[in-house]
Amino acid sequence: MTDPSYYPALARAAEEAGYHSMVVGDSICYPRDCDSVYPYNGDGSREFLEDKPFLEPFSLIPALGAVTSRLRFVTFVVKVPLRNPVLLAKQATSTAVLTGGRFALGAGTSPWREDYDVLGVEWAGRGKRMDESIAILRGLSTGDYFEHHGTFYDFPAIKIAPVPSPAVPILIGGHADAALLRAARSGDGWMHGGGDPEDLPRLLDRLAEFRRAEGTYGKPFEVHVISMEAYTVDGVRRLEEQGVTDVIVGFRWPYVTGPDTEPLPVKLDHLRRYADTVIAKV
Repeated sequence: MTDPSYYPALARAAEEAGYHSMVVGDSICYPRDCDSVYPYNGDGSREFLEDKPFLEPFSLIPALGAVTSRLRFVTFVVKVPLRNPVLLAKQATSTAVLTGGRFALGAGTSPWREDYDVLGVEWAGRGKRMDESIAILRGLSTGDYFEHHGTFYDFPAIKIAPVPSPAVPILIGGHADAALLRAARSGDGWMHGGGDPEDLPRLLDRLAEFRRAEGTYGKPFEVHVISMEAYTVDGVRRLEEQGVTDVIVGFRWPYVTGPDTEPLPVKLDHLRRYADTVIAKV
């Protein structure tokens, strides 16, 4: 949500400082009239998003991949049920190929009913549409012929090329039980959206419970969280003990209405200071 011209410099600096990944948001449009409530800030207001710059992630990530060599890119999160899953599979696999496998698909449903209305997609059934889409993404990512005959999508045997090896990891976002169960059942990881810090331990416990029930607890699984604990070495270690694999950090309050006026050199200083005081010591 900052000046897009800053992105290449931020990506290069993050790579040089030892960060593992860079998250990239997905926002299609901002409705003038909206009844939806934003679920991850204290009062549910959405005004902070108006006029904030969001570049389309499958356009932005290959550009950032071209100026880096190790940094991974994670969508946070793509609103999967809004998109045709065949086209999404093509975009995701192409992005992974262009970045040399440095891409993970953070996937969610979107809290904005208005997104669905604008694109002519039914709000009802979005969870089941998400599940079908994940199955299609998995099937087409093999590079073999794949056909699908489901409730929402129906197509004959097709294949896409090229596809990356290994396949693109799919990390599921969302705090509801349905999202946590989806992550445990069919995801390669879970992405926490923030919100009330006191909810995080409950969410992690619930996620672990679902993973045990689904028989996926012993499998490789990424857990990405937003937490104030992430800003100290001891805090990171405490999160790791709870099963967290990745912490998502930022260095300004994102919910301020209006443009981000912080200059690039200040952002780079924040980024490097965290690397020196936390990353280098974990």
